[in-house]
This record gives sequence, C-alpha cells and structure tokens, in this order.
Amino acid sequence: MGMIKRVMRPLAAVALCGVVATSLQGCIEMAIGTAVMGTLAATDRRTFGAQTEDKAIVVKGETRIPGVVGDGGHVNVSSFNRRVLLTGEVRDEAMKAAVEREVGTIDGVQSVINELEVMGASSFTSRSNDSLITGKVKASFVDSKELYANAIKVVTERGTVFLMGRVTQREGLLAGDAASNVSGVQKVVKVFDYISDDEYKRLTAVADNQTKQ
Repeated sequence: MGMIKRVMRPLAAVALCGVVATSLQGCIEMAIGTAVMGTLAATDRRTFGAQTEDKAIVVKGETRIPGVVGDGGHVNVSSFNRRVLLTGEVRDEAMKAAVEREVGTIDGVQSVINELEVMGASSFTSRSNDSLITGKVKASFVDSKELYANAIKVVTERGTVFLMGRVTQREGLLAGDAASNVSGVQKVVKVFDYISDDEYKRLTAVADNQTKQ
C-alpha cells in the first residue's frame, strides 16, 4: 500500500492550543479539521449524514444521562458512525447498565460500547490531563506520514486512550502503536470499525478528487 497523504498543519497550532488544557481536544480538532473542510467527508470517512447524526446522538445522550446518574456518576458520550462509546465512572453495576439502556434507545444508535468503570468520579486534574493526552495523540497522527488524522477519533479517560474510526487493519495497528508511544498513555483500546483495502482506496480517491476541485 502506498504512503497515505498526511494532513498538514503547523506544529505551533498544537502548542498554542495546549495553553488551555480543558479545551485542548476541541482546539486540536479545529486546528486539523478547519484546514481541510473541503475533504472532511472523505478523510473523516463518514457521510455527512452520519456525522450530523453522531452529533445529535451525543447531544441527546448528554441530555438524558444526568437523569439516570444524578450525582452518582460522570459519563462521557462519544459517537462515531452511529456506534456509541461510553466512558467515565458510575456508582454501581446497576447504574452502568441503566446508562447503556438509556443510550441504546436514542434514535440512530446502532451499537453501544460500554467502557464505564464502577468507581468514584475522576478529578478535574485527571480530566485536564486526559485532554492534554488526547491532543498529543492527535498530534502524533497528524505528524505521521501514514495516517489520516481526521479518520480517527480519540477519547481519553484516566490515561486510557480509546480510538474510534473507520480504518484498515494496517491503519489500526499504526494508530495503536503511535498512541501507545505518547507520554502519559496508560493503555490503548481500539474500538475501530474496520474497512477493506478496496474501500480505503475508494475513499482515498474521493479525497484526492475533492482536493483538486
């Protein structure tokens, strides 16, 4: 397989985003994403419809979950191609199951990956550190010559990095290795939706065509 064209962006953008830890993840995504709006659908590898639905799923999940957990948990909702990842902390197994059931009823959700831990809620310091790790992992993908950074969503919880996206087996291995080499990462969990090499070639051709337009 040929070398994948990487998304270029100044490293200074990442350094600037790092000033505010709690907003780092969004800043990193903006620094990478807004520079390539013309090819976002292709490099992201979801249809615009799926991207819109994923955003709606997250909003609905974040609206409903407080009614389930109250003060007894801290839950993050991530959705990629209608597959929902739940991370964070809850009071007990019953609450963990209740959150999963509630999210599973949201329109458009195709599957739920429940990675909630039964334990006390993480601290503000821990969450800030997670934001920094997410930024560094995303930056490692951008700097790679063999990965499309926008094809992979990064979620970090208490030092554990979760990777979501539509990738080939080879890309999944490369992304996992890159993330595991970032300082502060305790563990890497892949929750990828794997695509074939033929599908990868088709998506790459679409991205190249959009770039030329």
